[in-house]
Amino acid sequence: MANIHQSITELVGHTPLVELKNYEKSLGLKAHLLGKLEYFNPSGSVKDRAALNMILEAEKDGRLKPGGKILDFTSGNTGIATAAFANARGYEYSVVIQPGVSIERTLILKAYGVNLLQAGDVPGFLEMLKSGGLTMGKLSVVMNAYAKEHGYFYIDQGTNEDNPEAHYKTTGPEIWADTDGKVDYVVALVGTGGTLAGLSRYFKEKNPNVKIIGAQPAKQSRKSLDHPEANTIDGVLAFDEVPTDKIPVFFSPEHLPYDECLDIIAEDAYATGRKLVKTDGIFLGQSAAAAVKAATEVAKRPEAEEKNIVVILADNAFKYLSTNMYKED
Repeated sequence: MANIHQSITELVGHTPLVELKNYEKSLGLKAHLLGKLEYFNPSGSVKDRAALNMILEAEKDGRLKPGGKILDFTSGNTGIATAAFANARGYEYSVVIQPGVSIERTLILKAYGVNLLQAGDVPGFLEMLKSGGLTMGKLSVVMNAYAKEHGYFYIDQGTNEDNPEAHYKTTGPEIWADTDGKVDYVVALVGTGGTLAGLSRYFKEKNPNVKIIGAQPAKQSRKSLDHPEANTIDGVLAFDEVPTDKIPVFFSPEHLPYDECLDIIAEDAYATGRKLVKTDGIFLGQSAAAAVKAATEVAKRPEAEEKNIVVILADNAFKYLSTNMYKED
């Protein structure tokens, strides 16, 4: 019987979970590192889930009309995912790109035909950056005002609850099913916080003893105006021990959705990625490699022996070939 899909929107999710066996053996790890290969999604990242869910839910309640226009601010992967599904469902798409993302992400967005806006094109955007920096709350105000004036639906990935809901509905249940409910730790990095928040809610409901481990770039590995050329972990943000207005909207200040946060140095993440592609043939992007590095540190603990540590591998390395990650001396 024929099994022909009618749209790439039907291909999101059900990504494979694979144990990093050779990597474990090479380091003498006694825990099980289970990588959720999110680059198997049609546009190549975990952000496909949130992007599609935000579009479909906006269609359902009338926020997004047939033939409409979508607007967002993006560090790359959500923008690429939204571009793919906007094209598949007949929408025009415009983005303001976060400064400093890899050149590959910009080129991919251009290939999709996305209208690329500069920060200066959006009134109030540069002023926001100068007066305390970018926060999701301030960003929402500035971008919604521009969207209203120009007839866009602002998808607002940083505050749109359909973002974490995608992971509560799909990513978490897939992992639970593939492990027969044997999940001890879940490790992920944070951009908007949607992935970690959605997974935390799902797993804590299934088993409160599941440990949710967030990871973030160490201070020396965060992009800044003072160190724009430093090795960094692209597309993710610090969220632990930061000012209140920098905490993701999806994280309640009273009850953060993680049990522990690990700081990861970019060079350590790069080295982990270079090792894993040689041990297991898995070619990871920067945040995915950082997640493996964080999971490795958890796996070294005595209490983690024989435990299942699920690692969210957000994307592969092809968007990072222009960076220092895979440049070896």
